[in-house]
Amino acid sequence: MKVTTLKVSSLATAIAIVSVLTACGNKDNKADATATKTATSAVAGDEKIVYVNSDSLLTKYEYFKELKSKMETKGKAAEGDLAAKTQAFQREVQQYQQQQNTLPADQRAATEQRLARKQQELQAYQQNAGAALQNEQAKEQEVLYNKVADYLKGYAKTKGYKMVLTYSKGNSAILFADESLDVTSAVITGLNEDYKKNKK
Repeated sequence: MKVTTLKVSSLATAIAIVSVLTACGNKDNKADATATKTATSAVAGDEKIVYVNSDSLLTKYEYFKELKSKMETKGKAAEGDLAAKTQAFQREVQQYQQQQNTLPADQRAATEQRLARKQQELQAYQQNAGAALQNEQAKEQEVLYNKVADYLKGYAKTKGYKMVLTYSKGNSAILFADESLDVTSAVITGLNEDYKKNKK
C-alpha cells in the first residue's frame, strides 16, 4: 500500500484563493508611482489587488507545519502497520508451502481457503486504511483553506483590498507582479499570531 502523505503541492492547490473579498466602494484611486516603488516593498495603501506566495505561506505557517508533521506521522504508522500484517501473512504462506506436501488433501484445501480469505482481508484493510487517511487529509485541507481564507477576508477588509491572489512558482496564472503587491510576510505573521492565540 502506498499511503498518501500530505504534499505541499496539494495544499497549495487547497489554498488557491483567487478572489477573497470585494471590499469598500468603487473608488477611482490613482496609485502614486513613487509610492509603489519603495525599497522595503511595502504595499501602497491605494492598491486594491495584492497577492500571497503560497509556497512561502506553506513553509512558514505554523499550523500547516504541524498539520504536515501530523499527517506524515499517521502515514508512516499506517504503512508500518500494513507492513507488519503483510509480513505475518507472508510467513503463514511460506509455512504452508513448506508443509503442503505432507498435509492431507482436505487439510490442504482448508488451509488454502483460509489463506485466500486472509489475503482478501489484507487487501480490504489496505484499501480502507488508505481511504481513511485520504479522507482525513481532505478534511484537514479544508480546515487549512478555511483558516487562510477567513484570515484573508478580514485582512483584505482592513486594508481595503478588493482581491487577494495566490502565486506559486511554476503553478500560477500570474507571470509577473510587482513586489510591492506581495503581502505574504504580513499575512504569514498575522496567521501565525492568530494560530498561537487560538491554539488549544
